[in-house]
Amino acid sequence: MNNKLTSNLIRFILLVLIQVLILNRINLGGYMNPYLYVLYILLLPFETPKWLLLVSSFAIGLCIDSFSNSYGIHAAASTFMAFSRPAILRMITSKKEYEPGIRPGIKDLGFSWFLTYSILMIIAHHFILFFLEAFRFSEFFITLWRIILNSTLTLSIILLSQYLIYNIKQKD
Repeated sequence: MNNKLTSNLIRFILLVLIQVLILNRINLGGYMNPYLYVLYILLLPFETPKWLLLVSSFAIGLCIDSFSNSYGIHAAASTFMAFSRPAILRMITSKKEYEPGIRPGIKDLGFSWFLTYSILMIIAHHFILFFLEAFRFSEFFITLWRIILNSTLTLSIILLSQYLIYNIKQKD
């Protein structure tokens, strides 16, 4: 229990630092900015209580907001992502497949499952994030284009990080 708490806390801090110090400075073409911090919500264990999932997701979003001066849009999007997670998990697989100790990742559940899970979760996050940022439907297609581009970039970086971490753990 303590080991899971420590590893999740370290992941929280590390992802906030990477997002704030490195990734927030990347802006490709004025439209694309990777949001690696959503990996924290993606990798939380299945056994995480719903209230803790919502609170920790709100906390990571609030940390990103406080360093980015974005007035709560990351907190709202992260909380929505956490709120959507149980429904998305029910949609892609049955609860029987989640044995205790299995973590949502490529290592335990495979590439295909993680890809589907990540796409749905990232799109849910980015949909709320970018429509709250635009806050009008007059730019619907531009906002939709930003959602697609940013989701693709974020998904690519998350998949790359999964393989880098998986290979490092495999060597030990």
